[in-house]
Amino acid sequence: MHILLIHQAYASLNEPGGTRHEEMARYLVARGHRVTVIASPVNYLSGKPNPSERRWVSRREIEPGLTILRCYTYPAFHRSFFHRTLAFMSFMISSFWVGLGVPDVNVVWGTSPPIFQAATAWLLAFFKRVPFIFEVRDLWPEFAVAVGVLRNPVLIKASEGLERFLYRRAKRVVVNSPGFISHVQTRGAKWVELVPNGADPQMFDPTLSGESFRRRYGLDQSFVVLYAGAHGLSNDLGVVLDAADFLRDHPQIRFVFVGDGKEKSALMRETEAKGLKNVLFLPPFSKREMPEVLAAADVCVAILKPLEVYKTTYPNKVFDYMAAGRAVVLAIDGVVRQVVEEAGAGIAVPPGDAQALAKAILYLAENRELTKRMGMAGRHCIEENFRRDQMAWRMMKIFEEVAKDG
Repeated sequence: MHILLIHQAYASLNEPGGTRHEEMARYLVARGHRVTVIASPVNYLSGKPNPSERRWVSRREIEPGLTILRCYTYPAFHRSFFHRTLAFMSFMISSFWVGLGVPDVNVVWGTSPPIFQAATAWLLAFFKRVPFIFEVRDLWPEFAVAVGVLRNPVLIKASEGLERFLYRRAKRVVVNSPGFISHVQTRGAKWVELVPNGADPQMFDPTLSGESFRRRYGLDQSFVVLYAGAHGLSNDLGVVLDAADFLRDHPQIRFVFVGDGKEKSALMRETEAKGLKNVLFLPPFSKREMPEVLAAADVCVAILKPLEVYKTTYPNKVFDYMAAGRAVVLAIDGVVRQVVEEAGAGIAVPPGDAQALAKAILYLAENRELTKRMGMAGRHCIEENFRRDQMAWRMMKIFEEVAKDG
């Protein structure tokens, strides 16, 4: 079986960003299938293009059976919503033309966000007369409307129409959080499958202390509070800075922000303006480097804005934190809070409440053994319920079923 994946923000294990799709693709290839990925050369976290991939299309075979085609995308990704939309539309067009040239495809796999690339996937499936699988990782445009980046009523109406169109035409709609099921069903999805986010526990060693990373960045004796991921509008990282401000009189507690995004420069300016000496900003690291980064943490923070729609999400970083055996301080309500609390993997606080966040961090800093037990409880939860190979097996079965049915 040959699967064609359209994914603008696809990241390999050697790049920063979420690697759910590369890990799944490798699993599929190991079981005799072929996967071709059409992706952008512009990194989603940094918004910067890879200078070696500025041609119309570049081709790289990661391993026999797994091919990545990176095609032209407008590069000013983080400049504004308008420029981001141009990036989405340019990839939608270029990926379609490149996709037409990929032969012998059995299934087309579209993933959202952004939803435009899922439209490309459907169109390619239509022309190739093969099934279309629509994977929903965020509820777009609902999230964009809720956070305020999509306000034009005409664009909202058109986006919602496209969303319903794609749900109705997909052979399967795959969601990565149980919180999404009701949403997609009420908007026309006929057959919904849950393949949740997860992590590869073999990638992380919870017994590591991250000593070399700590020494490199002057964190040897610190209680390290780590945030890793996108520095965007939705991530509400200003609240984490406010928590650091509350804890400025506890110099042993250090806040480390790893990653990139549109809001990073503003967060760095705010840190300097507040004179926060307990905050360190670092660049993004590749997924292969993240085990060492997470090993250097004592606790890890996951946070989103206090919006009702975010109660539906399963943020990928939470599962990586747990797989690394690190206690989670969670400022997100809803379905992922249920996972963390049922596992005993950390402490949940109200989203948007910097003081509650600071109190939870201080409590864990003063109770190190409890913090370690929470970390190992999270690790056990991943091993039992959210292993990446389990999720990849589910995805493979979906592809095999729809390819067989035609």
